[in-house]
Amino acid sequence: MKRLAVFCGSRDGTNDHYRNTAKRFGELLAQHDIEIVYGGAIVGLMGAVAEGALEHDGKVIGIIPERLKTVEIMHPDVTEMHVVETMHERKAKIAELADGFVALPGGAGTMEEWFEVFTWAQIGYHQKPCALLNINGYYTPLIELFDHMISEGFADPHYKEFIMMEEEPEDLIDRLRLFSN
Repeated sequence: MKRLAVFCGSRDGTNDHYRNTAKRFGELLAQHDIEIVYGGAIVGLMGAVAEGALEHDGKVIGIIPERLKTVEIMHPDVTEMHVVETMHERKAKIAELADGFVALPGGAGTMEEWFEVFTWAQIGYHQKPCALLNINGYYTPLIELFDHMISEGFADPHYKEFIMMEEEPEDLIDRLRLFSN
């Protein structure tokens, strides 16, 4: 795995553990020579992941829509920054550049980005890993929702096989490094 798309919040959340773990995740990616492709912001968990990687000489590629440059505060120190017109272009560019996808905690935007690439994997548009870093059990309710979708007949049980989930950054990176697309 050369490049990993990281979807996560533009906020820090209510517990310092989110930000600290996001920063450690960025550090570990840099130490394993895995480049980060992300939303380009300096704020929230996005900024923490980028900061962790950059402090350890990692390569960080930001993709940010023009209208979010000031709202999300574009990171001035990333290795490479692409400014696009729309959110659709942002997601397409991230998907194009990445060899895999991971979501850290975040809000509706994070969910939407991850669900899109997860759905693409289900319907065969790509064979890239779709992972969740389950910091503080953040994604446990999502897995419960998937179980509910399956039990109610709205999703095939094998769809859960497309989800790679770990609670610790080190464990997730170990699994991602084993994945070849």
